[in-house]
Formats: sequence, C-alpha cells, structure tokens
Amino acid sequence: MSKIRWGILSTAKIAREKVIPALQRGRFCEVTAIASRNKAQAQETADRLHIPTVYGSYEELLKDANVDAVYIPLPNHLHVEWATKAIQAGKHVLCEKPIALTALEAMQLLKVSQQYPAIKVMEAFMYRFHPQWVLAKELVDDARIGALKTVHSFFSYYNADPNNIRNQKETGGGGMMDIGCYCVSLARFLFNSEPLRVLGHVTIDPVLLTDTMASGILEFVNGTATFTCSTQLMPYQRVQILGTEGRVEIEIPFNAPPHLATRLWLHTKEGAEEMEFEPIDQYTLQGDLFAQAVLHDTPVPTPLQDAINNMKVIEAVFANAGR
Repeated sequence: MSKIRWGILSTAKIAREKVIPALQRGRFCEVTAIASRNKAQAQETADRLHIPTVYGSYEELLKDANVDAVYIPLPNHLHVEWATKAIQAGKHVLCEKPIALTALEAMQLLKVSQQYPAIKVMEAFMYRFHPQWVLAKELVDDARIGALKTVHSFFSYYNADPNNIRNQKETGGGGMMDIGCYCVSLARFLFNSEPLRVLGHVTIDPVLLTDTMASGILEFVNGTATFTCSTQLMPYQRVQILGTEGRVEIEIPFNAPPHLATRLWLHTKEGAEEMEFEPIDQYTLQGDLFAQAVLHDTPVPTPLQDAINNMKVIEAVFANAGR
C-alpha cells in the first residue's frame, strides 16, 4: 500500500473547503468516500470534489473495506462517540480539535485506542506541521533566543450568529474550545512541559451562554504563557515568543493560508531577521505525516496523551476564572 484511503465523516465546512482538498493533494493520501446523514448533501460534495463513494450514514462508511482511515470534522460533542466507533471498526482516526469535551472523555478515548494498538488516533492540530512552527520550535530548542521565558498569543474573530455551531453550548461551542485550544497547545508545545498553575478570566455571553472572550496565564517551571482568545472581536492573530536573548514573532500562526507566503521574525542583539516561507498547505502536511505513521506503523506525530493534557489546561482556565 502506497497511499492511505480516507473516508470523511460529514460535509462540514472545514472538510469541504480545507481538509478534503488538502488530503487530495497529499503524496500519501487519497479520499475515497464521504458520508453524511443527508445523503444528497454528501453527493453534492462528492460531485464537486470528485469523491467516488457516497454514504447516507456514518455507519455505512465505517463498514467500507476500501477505507483505511477516517477524518472526523463533526461537532465537538460527537468526536469521542464517532472516534470510538471508527476505532472499533478498524479505521485509523484523525479527529478535529478538541478531540473531546473534557479530559475525562479524552482519557476514555485513549483507553479504547489502547485496546486496538494497531490503530492510529490523532487530534488534528495542523499548525504544528507548518514550516514556520517547525522553525520556531527549533529556534527555541536551540536557544537562539536564549532561555525561553514567556509566550503571548492572541486569536480572535467575530461571529455572534446563534445558529452557528461554534456558538452553541450544548455541542461544545465557545471560544476556548474553538480557538483558545490553539493558544494552550502552542504554549505547551514550546515549553515542552505542562503548566504548574493556571489562572483564567472568562466572559460568558448572556444569550449564547458560551465564552466569547477568555484570557489565561499558564505558569511553567521556567516561565509563563499568556493568551487571549475571542469570538466577538475584530479578527486578529499573532504569537510572540520571548527569551533572555531574543524574540520570535509569527505573523499568521494558526490558519496560515495555503496560497500565500507566511513570515516569521527573529529579533536578537544582532538585529532583526525576517524569514519567509513559501505557500504550503499545513493540512496536506498533517495528512501525509499521519498517513506515513499508518503506512510504516510508527507513532503519530501527536499522541492522544497530548490531547488529554491540553483539555486539562482548558478546564483549568474555566475552573480558576476570576480567582
């Protein structure tokens, strides 16, 4: 086998517009099937994206012997349920973040996966595979900015539509689950450890009942990370990584456009150095790396324990808000 055959569970916007086209461009991936509870909708997506097989239920797709792995872009509250069913059906799983609504749910999924050691399961934090983040991590690990001391991240957009899945509390909506999880993830990624203490401040929309702005302080052994995320502010994103001898700034840290170059700046006592990265699709990189783990039976780039640890910090932001 030279390519992993993917099945897509749902016709979610992120799947239609970003992930499916990205997988189709992958060296080790091909998309062979898509499923939706609305079969006509699945057929429309399949026709537009040239996917050969269409199903009117997720169960049918999981029975398809021509599907090796599934990508799950379902609403957050359905992630663990369908990841579990996919694992039990013998399918490798790449699931959108957050992979669970709680750390306990994520741990339950880990326990299921441990019963099927040949099956690969990964949370889809695609940003880590972009060359700008690969370099940023190298700059930190190689002490190009001295000792890492603090990280600040900001991620926002404006969406107050109550019908949007991101604004529905019962399905796992809210800013922390949608975009704040990136801020938590990157801090843990850069410090390569878990925070000792977490403080938070959370604003809850009185109508939507979801968090529309959240800020956090994460205390690590050797430094801190601070962040703010919001679903009701002007769109903006930026990451600052500061050490004793330098600073790294990432211009478009999270949803780097696949058709545009991206930039990173390294500031040291020698001056500022701008590093530009050619257009590349981080979803394609993610799909290919996951596929190679399946093909070669090697560990996935990001283990499920990382998803559990990320959820623990998100929960701590809420639990310690206002204290």
